[in-house]
Amino acid sequence: MHIEHLRQRLRAAGAKPGHERRVLQAWARACTLDARRSRADDFLPLSVRAALPAFHDELERLARVLSEHPGEDGTRLLVALADGQTVESVLLPRGGVCVSTQVGCAVGCVFCMTGRDGLLRQLGSAEIVAQVVLARRRQALKKVVFMGMGEPAHNLDEVLAAIGFLGTSGGFGHKNLVFSTVGDRRVFERLPQGGVKPALALSLHTTRAELRETLLPRAPRIAPDELVELAERYARATGYPIQYQWTLLEGINDGDDEVDGIARLLAGKYAVMNLIPYNTVAELPYRRPPWERAAEMARSLHRRGVLAKLRRSAGQDVDGGCGQLRARAAAAGLQPLPARIRLHGAMRAAGGASGAGIAAPEGKPDSPA
Repeated sequence: MHIEHLRQRLRAAGAKPGHERRVLQAWARACTLDARRSRADDFLPLSVRAALPAFHDELERLARVLSEHPGEDGTRLLVALADGQTVESVLLPRGGVCVSTQVGCAVGCVFCMTGRDGLLRQLGSAEIVAQVVLARRRQALKKVVFMGMGEPAHNLDEVLAAIGFLGTSGGFGHKNLVFSTVGDRRVFERLPQGGVKPALALSLHTTRAELRETLLPRAPRIAPDELVELAERYARATGYPIQYQWTLLEGINDGDDEVDGIARLLAGKYAVMNLIPYNTVAELPYRRPPWERAAEMARSLHRRGVLAKLRRSAGQDVDGGCGQLRARAAAAGLQPLPARIRLHGAMRAAGGASGAGIAAPEGKPDSPA
C-alpha cells in the first residue's frame, strides 16, 4: 500500500488538497482532527466524512501489533501486515522508533537473522508510515530510524516517499529521520535531491574490502574508502554527521588492524563511529567480544581523533534482534493485539456522528538488528 493510493482514495471521495492534507496529517501524527473551534462540516465535505470510517478501517489493516516484548532498552513490536506477513519495529528510548522497510532482506549479512530467507516482499510507503503510527500510539516520538528488517536502498522509492511524508505531514525534523544502508550509489544520488534530506547511517563493519564482501555477500561492491568519501560529501552537504555502524564480532573485526583502518578512514571526517557488540543469535556461530575489549577500541579511536561511541546492542534481554521475533512467531499462530486507538472512531468523536472525523541520530545501536 502506497501513500499515493491513500491520497487517491480521499480525492475519489471528494477531498480537496486541504482536506486530504488534514486527514493524512491526523493519521500520521496519531491524533484527532480539531473540531473544537468549528463544526466538522466547516472543514470536510459531507462525502469525505461519510467515507472516513471505511478509510480508517483500511488504515488500521495496514499494520497491527501481534505481540509486544518490553526490554530494558525498549519494546519490540512484532507487526502483522494486511497480507499476513510480519515485520519488526522497536520503540526506542528517548522518543524514537526503528521501523522495517522490507519483509526479509536480500543483502544476506552472515550475522543477521533477517536475511536468512532472502527478500520476501517490499513494504509500501503507507505500511512503513503505519509502523510509525503504531509507535506514536504508545509513546511520544521525535525520531524515526529506518534500520529494522530490510535494506532501505533496495526499496528506495517507497522509503523516500515515507521519509518525505514524515518530514512534512508527520512533523519530524529532517535530521531525526535516519536512513540506514549498507551502501549503494543510488542512495548518494537520490538523497540529496529530496525536499526532505534525512540523516544517514552507514553499516561499515570492516575497513577491509575482502572481509566486507564475506560479511555482506550481496551488498554492492563498493570499497570502504569510496563509501566513506561518498558519505562525507553527503554529511557536508546536509550538515548532519554520518553515523557509521560497526557490529563487533569477536575474532573477526575487533582487532588492532581494524582500529588502525577506522582511524585512517574517519579521522577528520564529519562522522560518529558506533561500536555495537554483536547481539548473539543461537543459530549463528558469531559471538561478541568482551566488553573491555570493545571499550578499549573506543578509547583508542578517541585518542586518534575519531568520535567513537560504544553502544549496548538492543534486544539482548528478550532475544529481540531483527528477525528473531518473526522467526519464533512464524509457527506460533499469533493474532494481532487490539488497536490502542481506533482512529476512525476518534475522528468520529471529534467530528460528529457521521465520522468526520534529536541531537544527531544515534542509529543502529538502538535498533534490534
